[in-house]
Amino acid sequence: MAVLGLGGAVFSPRIFRASGRISTRRKFSSIRAEVIFVNGDEAKKLVNEGYKILDVRDKTQFERAHIKSCYHVPFFIENNDNDVGTIIKRTVHNNFSGLFFGLPFTKQNPDFIKSIKEQLPTDSKLLVVCQEGLRSTAAANQLERVGYQNLACIVSGLQSLQPGTFESVGKTEIENAGKAGLVQVQGKISVVLGTVLICAFLFITFFPDQAEKLLQMNPLS
Repeated sequence: MAVLGLGGAVFSPRIFRASGRISTRRKFSSIRAEVIFVNGDEAKKLVNEGYKILDVRDKTQFERAHIKSCYHVPFFIENNDNDVGTIIKRTVHNNFSGLFFGLPFTKQNPDFIKSIKEQLPTDSKLLVVCQEGLRSTAAANQLERVGYQNLACIVSGLQSLQPGTFESVGKTEIENAGKAGLVQVQGKISVVLGTVLICAFLFITFFPDQAEKLLQMNPLS
């Protein structure tokens, strides 16, 4: 039967008989922490209980909006390498994902763990956040492997937060910080066109006579 020892170690006694004597050997194994996943309200409670917020998004999303007084260490950084393979990949990316979604061409930050350890000791309680929840999960797993024991992530990331959950800094709402590129422009155009069509429908429905006169005045009709 496993027994919980000091320092979070588990040992299982094993009894061996040798030359008529009984000896006991203990097999030690360390307990690994589990990352907990919370919603927005639960995340706010953790912060009130002393958890520090670690934002691992790239610089672009962070500058659009971030939680006030958070730590920022990007899990991915912009890839400006100039080898042939990287140049081709960057060109393809910039013409598709970069153009339509406003995403920078990135690579994993080689100094990620080092940068965090310089700012936050391993006994820190950390709420690791990103926009969609994928990078924060990967980052938390890396942090757990190097000794951080108190880790939490927001399910589906900052995009799932209700407005006003955290005080934020930036030019947009933090839940919308991942929206950029042509998709965002297209979305705004769609909203405008939708509003115009709805107004036209209501006008025709409630003022049919005036609508008919306007159509008759149209030289294309």
